[in-house]
Amino acid sequence: MPAKPRKKPAKRVFVPLPKDSFWIESDAYDTRVWGQLRADSPSLRELEDKGSALLPHFGSLLQDIFCLLFKYNINFLKDPEVLPSALLNQKFLHGVQQGGQYEILREQTLLNEAHSGLSTLILGERLLALVREEKLLTRRDLRDLWDIQKQEELVSQTMEEYENADTIPEGQLSEEGKKALQKAKEKMTSEVQGAEALLRHKTAQLKEDLKQIEAQATNRLQAETIRVAQELEDAAEQAETWGDTLGTGQKSPPGQKLELGRRLAGNEKLKKLARMVGRMKFHALALRKKVFERASEEVLEVERGDSLHRLLPHELLMLHHPVLRKDFQRRFLDQELIQYSLRGVEEKGKGPMIVCLDGSSSMAGDKEIWSKAVTLTLLEIARKQRRLFRSICFSSAETPLQVLDMNPRDRYQADTKTIMDLAEYFPGGGTDFQRPLDAALDCLGQSRFKKGDIIFITDGECQVEPEWAMRFRAEKERLGFSLFSILIDVGSSSLGTLKEFSDRITTIHQLTGEGAKDIFVPF
Repeated sequence: MPAKPRKKPAKRVFVPLPKDSFWIESDAYDTRVWGQLRADSPSLRELEDKGSALLPHFGSLLQDIFCLLFKYNINFLKDPEVLPSALLNQKFLHGVQQGGQYEILREQTLLNEAHSGLSTLILGERLLALVREEKLLTRRDLRDLWDIQKQEELVSQTMEEYENADTIPEGQLSEEGKKALQKAKEKMTSEVQGAEALLRHKTAQLKEDLKQIEAQATNRLQAETIRVAQELEDAAEQAETWGDTLGTGQKSPPGQKLELGRRLAGNEKLKKLARMVGRMKFHALALRKKVFERASEEVLEVERGDSLHRLLPHELLMLHHPVLRKDFQRRFLDQELIQYSLRGVEEKGKGPMIVCLDGSSSMAGDKEIWSKAVTLTLLEIARKQRRLFRSICFSSAETPLQVLDMNPRDRYQADTKTIMDLAEYFPGGGTDFQRPLDAALDCLGQSRFKKGDIIFITDGECQVEPEWAMRFRAEKERLGFSLFSILIDVGSSSLGTLKEFSDRITTIHQLTGEGAKDIFVPF
């Protein structure tokens, strides 16, 4: 017998909901760039988590804002193509886009991943603050948004159940089963139609409510947009200064640049620190060239770097070629030129550096800026000399030590986040010398820090136990390291305790780049 023709499923009596919560068209590249930014930026992820607890589709809103600032061509989707619960996002985006402020901001963000990401972060935070303060919409509007989203979920779930029921082959059912299935489908159809009607009603009501606040929201968002443009300009300028003076020697991904700009924006302490490091690096490098002796040097091998006096001849030939000259300049900035490695004077004192940095309350202000500038200048010296570098920030006996490995062994490049952690950390409180020096001893006991030296930076005096001092001197003799102390003496400081464990003490009376230059002679 020929097979019975399968009965066609019943005609759909409802229209599926749109699946999109985004209002701006984006391609695979846009999505990938945003995804990478989000992955590299803890601040963006934290903002998305906070916003999603308050507003439906807040994550989609952040991506739309990014596309609004980053993309060259902006194409909005039509209302029927986007979920009704994302209507508020459309109003926010139009509010940001209207007016000349948007164009001013877009001059800085167009096709710039880091700037677009940072602007998205700042705008997202401002939006969230305005919503919390009920300056854009009321609590009732928020409840309506969440109600609409729940209604959408109900409609989608019922539609899915209907589709699952529609795929059951009726030939495998008894007559009673067929009747039960048909009854269930009719019930689900009725439920979907009722949920759809309620959803349309709530959506229409929300549109009317949003019309009333649209003008107010646009004015507020335009004002926020111009503030973001100003903050972005300031953050970009500071990031450039920071990169020139405290750069890691390698290119940072956009997400890290975003985090850097966020932390630098409006931070006067970090701005002062960058300027101070710039001055100290100038004096340190000038001093290094002055004391550099070449008589006892011999060629050891080849390596990568930026020392012009040690370049291989074929590298210098590139300067005479109009095309290869640009590649030479790029590799010079990245310290990737091929050069001779010399054995001799330049190898002396090339062990790891361990800097113990006083973070007690008396170091607040200019002393903190100056001491951290010294630390970061020493880090730059360590990077150029391919030396490991660890910082230990200390204060009272009760305060935990901040121990940071500043440069990994692979390329001896400092990590931007670690530099920022060092720059911003200041515990305050009392002073205890024993704990950081014990931690430094433990460090020197590790194989990769052998033959290292300790640099101890403080402004004051702290009593140590005689037994501890005796044990420390014995360990210093056993391990064969040197301890260089830097005493910031702008008052009535004393050398008493430092003399008990220091090989050399440098007293500083002026907290300037010029005043610090003698510090760098041993290194």
